[in-house]
Amino acid sequence: MQSSVAIDESLVREVVSEVLSQLGRKSGCPGNCSEHKCAGPVLLRRGRGLGIFEDPAEACEAAAQAFLKLQEQGVAARAKVVEIVKTLAVKNQVEWAKLELAETKIGRLDHKIEKLDIIKQVPGVEFIYPWARSGDHGITHEEYTPFGVIAAVTPSTHSIPTVSGNIINMVAAGNAVVFNAHPNAAQCAVKAVETYNEAIRAELGIENLVCMVDPPTLESFQGMCKNDHVRLICVTGGEGVVKAAMGIGKRAICAGPGNPPVVVAEDADPDSAAKKIIQGAAYDNNLLCVGEKEVFAVESKADALMAALERNGAYRLSSSQLERLTAAAFTIEKDRAGGCARAIVNRDLLGRDAEVLAKAAGAQVPAGTQLLFAETGPDHPFVKEEQMMPFLPVTRSRDVHEAIRAAKVAEHNYRHTSIIHTQNVGYMTEMARALDTTLFIKNGPCMAGLGIGGEGYLSYTIATPTGEGVSNPKTFTRVRRCVMVDNLRIY
Repeated sequence: MQSSVAIDESLVREVVSEVLSQLGRKSGCPGNCSEHKCAGPVLLRRGRGLGIFEDPAEACEAAAQAFLKLQEQGVAARAKVVEIVKTLAVKNQVEWAKLELAETKIGRLDHKIEKLDIIKQVPGVEFIYPWARSGDHGITHEEYTPFGVIAAVTPSTHSIPTVSGNIINMVAAGNAVVFNAHPNAAQCAVKAVETYNEAIRAELGIENLVCMVDPPTLESFQGMCKNDHVRLICVTGGEGVVKAAMGIGKRAICAGPGNPPVVVAEDADPDSAAKKIIQGAAYDNNLLCVGEKEVFAVESKADALMAALERNGAYRLSSSQLERLTAAAFTIEKDRAGGCARAIVNRDLLGRDAEVLAKAAGAQVPAGTQLLFAETGPDHPFVKEEQMMPFLPVTRSRDVHEAIRAAKVAEHNYRHTSIIHTQNVGYMTEMARALDTTLFIKNGPCMAGLGIGGEGYLSYTIATPTGEGVSNPKTFTRVRRCVMVDNLRIY
């Protein structure tokens, strides 16, 4: 039975085709052709008992049955699944990181290993606690209950970590989940899902609690959206996919794009700021959506900051080298209406090592260089675009107020992440009010906002467009109120 929810087919087709084209793979591509530069053969599987399905309807049906079995076994079963995922993610971190890097060809192996190692910091069932109140008129109890089956879309930038973190949060909340992975990072995700399901079946006797459609296509995306079993959609991806999910008619939790700016004020310590900026911007070759993408330094601190960046291992490009890298990294196109030109990012450089970017710039950098940088203006493509490369543009501003205004423009009102280095609480407040981002980090690297070097908890799905913020198990629940009316109080 098909859902009666209306879906804009043309919008969905346009969005998914865009995602596939960015990867050099078209819907229906066999996956091993040279024309589309595919990563390798796609294995078609149908219901092998390990959660992998070719048909999205079968996947959703299997997940619905698994959800009912999870309900029967209660919170203890949810906690066991969380334990299984955390244990296996750590146990297989090296193997799975290698699989993901080999398939996607973006990022760094050491950081991909670390992203799986820290899965243990994602919160589980301990986040699901009720609220209660008693008074003259009786007792009210509110609890957090599952939706049932969740359809989830995961990115190529953090495939297995996002799948793993989503499983922990969603199953801790009592749900089953069906994944449609990014086409360029699907096979590594399949491996992780099979491994998780095998362990869940052995421990709890529940099959297909975590399902995945393989291969992920336009049709599988649509099938998940339309399926009656799916009560909630969770998307971690780009602006187009987020727009499509929010237009489906079902509740959607969406983690969209970001272009996080950094402001460096006149009272900042240049070496401390430089070390933390490098730590965040270079992490996994700047694939993190929270990662430092551009810096606005006040005039009085800009030279000291750039000298500190060099002292701490970042390599400074000359103006001619910057020009060459920009030409390699972007294609400048005019929109169809003949209006302003826009920069299209060269996907072949996305997430590649700094040495690869340096070669494109005509520069020779020391082995092990993690980050390139150069001074640019505020309208440079590297400032305006979420380019996800280990290159950092540094722009001078007259004062902190101008820097904050420029940061707001560069952030594009995504309200995702922003960072400031200062001891002045007034500057922090001014930037917080101006940008109103979901994550706002002061005097730390970007990952401090996700509990890595800062207080808090970890998640790989940060729902900025739909407002849930850093996701946790409560994010994937409904609130149910139970009321008993009577004079029940003793005192």
